[in-house]
Amino acid sequence: MDKVAIVTDSLACVPKDQAEELGIFVVPSSVTIKDRVYHDGIDISPSEVYDLQRKSKVLPTTSAASPGEFLNIYTSAAEKADSILHVCITPKLTMTYDAATRAKEMARESLPNTRIEILDTSTAAGAQGFLAMAAARVAIAGGDIAEVTDAVRKLIPRIQLYVTVDTLYFLSKGGRVPKVAAWATSLLSIKPILQISNGQATPVERVRTKPRAMNRLIQIMREKVGQKPVHVNLMHAGVPDEAEELKKKISDQFDCAELYITEFSPVMGAHTGPGLIGFAFYNDE
Repeated sequence: MDKVAIVTDSLACVPKDQAEELGIFVVPSSVTIKDRVYHDGIDISPSEVYDLQRKSKVLPTTSAASPGEFLNIYTSAAEKADSILHVCITPKLTMTYDAATRAKEMARESLPNTRIEILDTSTAAGAQGFLAMAAARVAIAGGDIAEVTDAVRKLIPRIQLYVTVDTLYFLSKGGRVPKVAAWATSLLSIKPILQISNGQATPVERVRTKPRAMNRLIQIMREKVGQKPVHVNLMHAGVPDEAEELKKKISDQFDCAELYITEFSPVMGAHTGPGLIGFAFYNDE
């Protein structure tokens, strides 16, 4: 039996092949469209959600997995390991952390011999995914839960997450990022660049066109990493061609230790709309 099993949620944008290779348990969140509930990545794909948004301007509702759903995953993970580390999205953006905490309390009775820890990563999306992958690699190498948790905590401040959105319509409707919503009242054509850091989604720049926004994202990454090897998780919301174009530019201009393309979780994309593109990245020490 392994020492530690790694759990995360579908908002983490972990590449599917990496989740399988590293044995990461991924708990799907839910998207509700026209009274029908879908499980993220299980019975609806991100591209299908974004197609629906484009056609109808519908604002899907979203919800975290229930405590019972988390408990089911914890039970499966406990069959493979003595301890469980849940690498969780920041509680400032969703109720996922709260649901996981309630599941942990439920597990005291059903899994009395399994230690479960829930780690607030202070981030989301591809940055959270990198943290889950790092945790899994330390666990595979034989690290105990204290060593795995320590490795993740040390990596958290090194990971950057920047995105740009194609339209402010969904952000202004959802109100999840008030400062960006305020921009929408006067500058409808802008492509804001957002940073997710310390549990907050914060607007950092306003750019007039999508190509300029993508070029600015690359400039930001260069400013942060210099010439060092970089790990990149490139995320997109229903714009695969743009993602491939950006991937090529990154590959040409940076020394990439890892470079993935993942679909931005529709649970978050429901609030940003289709067309989002961006990346999480960190450099080797």
